[in-house]
Amino acid sequence: MKDKLQKLKSEALAVIKAIKDDAGLVDLENRLLGRKAGELTELMKGLKDLSDEEKRTVGQLANEVKKEIEEELAVKKNELWEKNSSGELEKETVDISQPALPSQECGHFHPNSIVQKDLEDFFVSMGFKILDGPELESDYYNFAAVNIPADHPARDMQDTFYIKDHSDWVMRTHTSSVQVRAMQKYGAPLRMIVPGKCFRNESTDARHEHTFYQLEGVVVDKNITLAHMKGVLEAVAKHLYGSETKVRLRPKFYPFVEPGVNGEVTCFLCGGKGCRVCKYTGWMEIFGAGMIHPNVLKEGNIDSMKYQGFAFGFGLTRLVMLKYNIDDIRFLESGDLRFIKQF
Repeated sequence: MKDKLQKLKSEALAVIKAIKDDAGLVDLENRLLGRKAGELTELMKGLKDLSDEEKRTVGQLANEVKKEIEEELAVKKNELWEKNSSGELEKETVDISQPALPSQECGHFHPNSIVQKDLEDFFVSMGFKILDGPELESDYYNFAAVNIPADHPARDMQDTFYIKDHSDWVMRTHTSSVQVRAMQKYGAPLRMIVPGKCFRNESTDARHEHTFYQLEGVVVDKNITLAHMKGVLEAVAKHLYGSETKVRLRPKFYPFVEPGVNGEVTCFLCGGKGCRVCKYTGWMEIFGAGMIHPNVLKEGNIDSMKYQGFAFGFGLTRLVMLKYNIDDIRFLESGDLRFIKQF
């Protein structure tokens, strides 16, 4: 795999130098570094088949290759821009009597997108697929397929946006609705995450909003245990909050997993000593997880006697609020540029 990475780097650098226009450069960047089907992304998926020691060395090499390609792309972009701008200036005449034009501001990513893209890159490095699903979802995939029966409180009209005159359709209440869709399409083994928007009929305040983001994760394979789940969640926690971060799991009921756990991490602000953000407990709840219920595997056409799996879900919006110390969730959907420009 090291040889393949070195070959990809040398070929990529040669092609970048030969690019003559912006369109070709954009196409090449997508082909090399695209999140879902880029050549480097596809190579990195092979990390899952390596030993732990090989994963560390090959993963480090992959990051170095990616960095070199990105740097060469940036240099080429600058060269093309200077070439194009100088050519245009030669064709233009300047009217020195014209008033100065207002400067144009460059946009940037929303804080939700910043955290989401960071986590997507991290999970891709561990061999996970990035999937998406419909926000307007059927009752079956949103509830029944993930072991939420008809009498479960989550189906209550006070919690869910149902579509008028179409009681079998809802605005999805969680990204878990993609679990069974993914199993039915890809089968097992499976590693995937689903970041996306969710909707609930909440009374909005500083901590609750009717529109928010989650990130769902699923692993299905032979001989999967809680130890595998804890290992993945610890890796994510350390990636988000530093290598000294600790994770603790406490039992909690979720219909689609058995057993289920509530996941907490040591507060990254006080280091577990206790502060206002963690309510002086030293711990912050950031995810729910558990071993996938056999009923859910059955709906995904997977033999639960042969395969096991675990699922986990992060409140992506909550992670953003913690990372940037945002005290009101409503700012994230406000569209207020005075807020967005801070990031």
